[in-house]
Amino acid sequence: MDFKGNILMERYELGRLLGQGTFAKVYYARDLRTGQSVAIKVIDKDKVSRTGLINQIKREISIMRLVRHPNILQLYEVMATRTKIYFALEYAKGGELFDKVAKGKLKEHTARKYFQQLINAVDFCHSRGVYHRDLKPENLLLDENENLKVSDFGLSALAESKRQDGLLHTTCGTPAYVAPEVITRRGYDGDRADVWSCGVILYVLLAGYLPFHDSNLVELYRKIGKSEFRIPNWFPPEVRRLLLKILDPNPVTRISISKIKENPWFKKEKIAREPRNETENNKVLDPSSSSSDGASGSSISEPDENQEVPKPPNMNAFDIISLSPGFDLTALFVEPRQKKEARFTIWGPASVILSKLEGIAKRVRMKVSKREAGLLKLEALKEGRKGILSIDAEIFELTPSFHLVEVKKSNGDTLEYLKVVNESLRPGLQDIIWDWHSDEQAHPQQEEEVQPQQDQM
Repeated sequence: MDFKGNILMERYELGRLLGQGTFAKVYYARDLRTGQSVAIKVIDKDKVSRTGLINQIKREISIMRLVRHPNILQLYEVMATRTKIYFALEYAKGGELFDKVAKGKLKEHTARKYFQQLINAVDFCHSRGVYHRDLKPENLLLDENENLKVSDFGLSALAESKRQDGLLHTTCGTPAYVAPEVITRRGYDGDRADVWSCGVILYVLLAGYLPFHDSNLVELYRKIGKSEFRIPNWFPPEVRRLLLKILDPNPVTRISISKIKENPWFKKEKIAREPRNETENNKVLDPSSSSSDGASGSSISEPDENQEVPKPPNMNAFDIISLSPGFDLTALFVEPRQKKEARFTIWGPASVILSKLEGIAKRVRMKVSKREAGLLKLEALKEGRKGILSIDAEIFELTPSFHLVEVKKSNGDTLEYLKVVNESLRPGLQDIIWDWHSDEQAHPQQEEEVQPQQDQM
């Protein structure tokens, strides 16, 4: 039995029906263990099997495992019986963005907020080799705080789906939002096709209607192919210029996501990140200092030669023993792939280690803060795919001339963190490192896995 009353798998209490499609129904539910509100998507196995869509469902599950991001609807758990598949999903209380647009155009600052969140989510997907291919307001949900959540990865493709020409060839998506190159069926770049759809969405948010519309599908495709549309006179000039670059019918010259994120209109009204605590706010080294190698934007200040370097904390024998893998009990509580830290030991004084770390931070354009008691915080100057990348580097004294340094990610994207560690920290410290003790690194595509599945598809 799938249900006992309205209880699913003895874990979720099901409530009202939120929506339904050809193969699935979505219910509001409450997690009996945590009290958290969730959405339960119930898929009929027999129906999807008869239509040959079972592999698509499996692909959707694997893709949603890869794309854990604040602006992407989260998949918590997958369960299955002989007849049904159940997705436990994040509950988007605000409903579809489409419902907002259906009432009329949005204010500029509101449209920009949603567009910023959409671009950040799509950029994150692309960094994981995932192309959505069906971006539209109906697939953009809102949470209780009016934050956007990209959903419905049923038509998504992975980078390995590309053919030998490096392009995708499956024609899919919603006609009014699909890119011209997808229509021609000669192959297309998933990144550029998603960018086009984002442009159509931006237009819809600001105008309240579609840029390309015709009851005749052939005529609609002709308009899309030539990017034949009118820009309303109430669109700001900056938006006009940006839209013309996004809705460029030539995918080769179409603006990229990285360039969109640099656009002045896109960057307006982005909320500045608040300091995490008073120490961080007060201890940031002078951000206006310039580096000797002329790298503009770095925020490292050179220490005074006479300034005494704060003494790092001392490690006793029990601390050292606890670092041995055989005594590490973290695995009882945290999966190994979730641990984003590395340790290395160095023969040399703390001042040398500090100098090396500051030099590396300068080269990768990160600022250094909280330089006290052996703890340094390295923070990126620009926002990454999951916010500001922040790395803690803590120095522990084993003997006056022998130190252990622990490096771990405290915020941001794991792939960006691993790149700094492997391409900058390791090479930059190579000449002074005695030994490197790195925890098992997560495979980039497994770093954000949800709980183990219970499906037996």
